[in-house]
Amino acid sequence: MSTDAIVMLREDHKEIRRVFREFERAKDSTPKRRQALVDRISKLLTQHTYVENEVMYPRVRKLVPDLEDDILESYEEHHVADLLIQELAVLRPDDERFTAKTVVLIENVRHHMDEEENDWFPRVRAALGRNTLQELGSEMRAARKEAPVGPPEPGPLQQAVDVIFS
Repeated sequence: MSTDAIVMLREDHKEIRRVFREFERAKDSTPKRRQALVDRISKLLTQHTYVENEVMYPRVRKLVPDLEDDILESYEEHHVADLLIQELAVLRPDDERFTAKTVVLIENVRHHMDEEENDWFPRVRAALGRNTLQELGSEMRAARKEAPVGPPEPGPLQQAVDVIFS
């Protein structure tokens, strides 16, 4: 198993895409099955974004200043995914918005992964080189052990919105 940071992130993306496809094929599945798939998506995304936010992005931001705007955009894309995951955590498969919200999450994350893989990763690889990517991969592997497995806790703004609309 590689410890190259980009290889590790691509492997995550591959697994996330696989579960996305499972959800898309599960339209006529039982509510329990669709809920299990959304739970799996939430867990994978929560762990993945934690590792990127805590290890990959800060280091790349420091080492490759030309990627500053891309990294800031990625943080915001993760924030949007976190909000959707939080909202999905309180919905059930029979809620009329459950599938629509999951589809929006999938579309947003696919866009994010495509940008990383097609633009960001090649630039990072060229700038950092093999040894640094190996070091980052080792740090990411350690961070994954500390990563949350459930939806991120809502921030104060989201808590206020929840109170207003509940």
